[in-house]
Amino acid sequence: MSDNDGKKTLGLRGSGSRPGNVKQSFSHGRTKNVVVETKRKRVVVPKPGAAKSGLGSAKAGGDPSRRPAGISDAEMERRLKALQAAKAREAEEAAKREAEEKAREEERQRRRAEAEAKEREQREAEERARQKAEEEERKKREAEEAAKRAAAEAAAAAAQPKQEATARPAANKPAPAASPSRKQDREREQQQRNQRGKGRDDNRRSGKLTLNQALSGEGGRQKSLAAMKRKQERARQKAMGGSVEREKVIREVQLPETIVVSELANRMAERVADVVKELMKMGMMVTQNQSIDADTAELIIEEFGHKVVRVSDADVEDVIADVEDKDEELQPRPPVITIMGHVDHGKTSLLDAIRDAKVVAGEAGGITQHIGAYQVQTNDGVTLSFLDTPGHAAFTSMRSRGAQVTDIVVLVVAADDSVMPQTIEAINHAKAAEVPMIVAINKIDKPAADPNKVRAELLQHEVIVEAMSGEVQDVEVSAVTGQGLDELLEAIALQAEILELKANPDRAAQGAVIEAQLDVGRGPVATVLVQKGTLKQGDIFVVGEQYGKVRALINDKGDRVQEAGPSVPVEVLGLNGTPEAGDVLNVTETEAQAREIAAYREQAAKDKRAAAGAATTLEQLMQKAKEDENVAELPILVKADVQGSAEAIVQAMEKIGNDEVRVRVLHSGVGAITETDVGLAEASGAPIMGFNVRANTPARNSANQKGVEIRYYSVIYDLVDDVKAAASGLLSAEIKENFIGYAQIKDVFKVSNVGKVAGCLVTEGVARRSAGVRLLRDNVVIHEGTLKTLKRFKDEVAEVQSGQECGMAFENYDDIRAGDVIEIFEREEVTRTLD
Repeated sequence: MSDNDGKKTLGLRGSGSRPGNVKQSFSHGRTKNVVVETKRKRVVVPKPGAAKSGLGSAKAGGDPSRRPAGISDAEMERRLKALQAAKAREAEEAAKREAEEKAREEERQRRRAEAEAKEREQREAEERARQKAEEEERKKREAEEAAKRAAAEAAAAAAQPKQEATARPAANKPAPAASPSRKQDREREQQQRNQRGKGRDDNRRSGKLTLNQALSGEGGRQKSLAAMKRKQERARQKAMGGSVEREKVIREVQLPETIVVSELANRMAERVADVVKELMKMGMMVTQNQSIDADTAELIIEEFGHKVVRVSDADVEDVIADVEDKDEELQPRPPVITIMGHVDHGKTSLLDAIRDAKVVAGEAGGITQHIGAYQVQTNDGVTLSFLDTPGHAAFTSMRSRGAQVTDIVVLVVAADDSVMPQTIEAINHAKAAEVPMIVAINKIDKPAADPNKVRAELLQHEVIVEAMSGEVQDVEVSAVTGQGLDELLEAIALQAEILELKANPDRAAQGAVIEAQLDVGRGPVATVLVQKGTLKQGDIFVVGEQYGKVRALINDKGDRVQEAGPSVPVEVLGLNGTPEAGDVLNVTETEAQAREIAAYREQAAKDKRAAAGAATTLEQLMQKAKEDENVAELPILVKADVQGSAEAIVQAMEKIGNDEVRVRVLHSGVGAITETDVGLAEASGAPIMGFNVRANTPARNSANQKGVEIRYYSVIYDLVDDVKAAASGLLSAEIKENFIGYAQIKDVFKVSNVGKVAGCLVTEGVARRSAGVRLLRDNVVIHEGTLKTLKRFKDEVAEVQSGQECGMAFENYDDIRAGDVIEIFEREEVTRTLD
């Protein structure tokens, strides 16, 4: 490297550069030698001792020759500070690591000491147990030796007279006779020593923890008593010089409708291979995982010599069989009161007045559409459980369930409205359930109130109140002013006292599902009225076709409780599905039992539905298809917030229709409207009716894309009316005939290009060109059709009034005679509706 300006070549002095020659090769055999100078980078690292002096010199101005080129004083100072900070950090981290390592070492030492102490205690315990076992074994051995010595002495005493009776020369030689017994004693002592030594060898490591014991945990699985007995039996047979075949154990084998081969072998305690072999002998090529029917299994069981016990699938429900409680176990329980009556007679308002709450304000349309359960504490400290049932006609099954689980029925009748259809139905439910009734005549504060009229009308339905010399209590109340509420509670308490209601709280709980719903955040929720026992948090239960474990119990005030006793209504969380309203809840011991019972019930319900929907013969199927040929169907999907509302809507839909049209509920369920519902509705061309529920976002988007109609309702009246109107649209219109006139044929003329034309006189009404006509001859209809032409004189006219003459020609009909009568009528389409 060289410059033309006379400056020196740039480079590092000393050993910083190393010159060398490099030979470069080019094409066509040309080469070139190049001189290359290799330069190494020099890194300046200040010494620790020189840092301070360097820093001082930098502050003072410094010596530029003592630092790297191009670095200012400020930069040099900053670098030195950074270097000092880095070294301080390293020192702190080293100290911290050392402290952590020391703490870890102390923790390891502590744990090691604890483990050694624990192991030492365990060894001492095992040593004590071993010494105790050896001591017991020694005592037992000494007792056995003492017993043997006593037996030997007794035998020697018995043999002594015989020895005296023998010859004297034999008595003079006692030594040879005694030597065998001493030899036997020595052998016995030697054998005992060997046994003791062997025992010490076997127990030598009893206090040690072996690898197998450590891996298996707590010494591994111990042999059972039966295994020890079998081992002793084998040893005894071996000592006797041969194997004696064991006596066969005859077992009682429980046999269901179908059973898997391996399970059958297990119940008989036989080898699976032997069972499969027997089945093959019978011509059945099956494996151990295949199922066989009960008859085949019975033959196999008898072939192996066991007894058959036939069981049914329904036997799984035996674990929840109702057990009668003893009288001494029964304790008083609160009464369950169901409030029933016609819609808008003030049932919920009356309960609000008793509870001092506002339930009716939260109901859509001001009518109750759910069954509610509440507990009320009276001023006297008496606890009452109330069930509030809907009064609308669609909720018949709800009222029926309320009557079945109740103790007392309070029949609410409005004093200004008297007895109505649902009042009569509530009376019938109470009579069917055989529960006492108390009549509450409500709205007594209204000017039009007439309680005596109510009492008189109740007589027609065999409800005789006390004012009419009967046994049914009646109380005049007002939910608005609070009049008569204390008398009503007093009447309920008196009736409950007469009934002497008792239940056993110390048993597995049993209750009835009042209402069930699918909550978005909590999952399936069931309102349960406990009837027997106490339902606790954590209990495993089965209810209808569902099962679960009580995750939480919530009372009517919304508070969580740990348990619920008899006559207490609670919301139960923890089900695996939504049960039907009216199902019975039973607590089981294990989850396996609950799952098995629920699976059996679900299968039984499926079989029942399949049997109901299947046509038994082809003729019946054809007959049904022929009957339904002229019937129009309106398919709908129903989704409701609770199970009871869904059931009530389905029952109301089944009542809509006649011989020509009917409503078909494709699917009814509980919970929000989902994409699955939209897909089913699209395939069936059905609208979706949502009662107090909404469609989720994916379902709304899917419905918009597929053109599926979703309707939302909060009052059941509106839903029923809309479906009824839609079903009425499927009815064919009714054709109604209106007679508008009569004309008599006076003469018949033949006209070219027209045919026969009747000269007529309109005797009654009016003759119209557009109307329909019938030709009557001797009051018998011989033709029905339309007019081809209607003329007055030579002009075509639209109509001819009564008393005027005209000419008429029929469309495609010429057989007309003088004296015939023409009946003129108009057809009108009348839209039909479902009543």
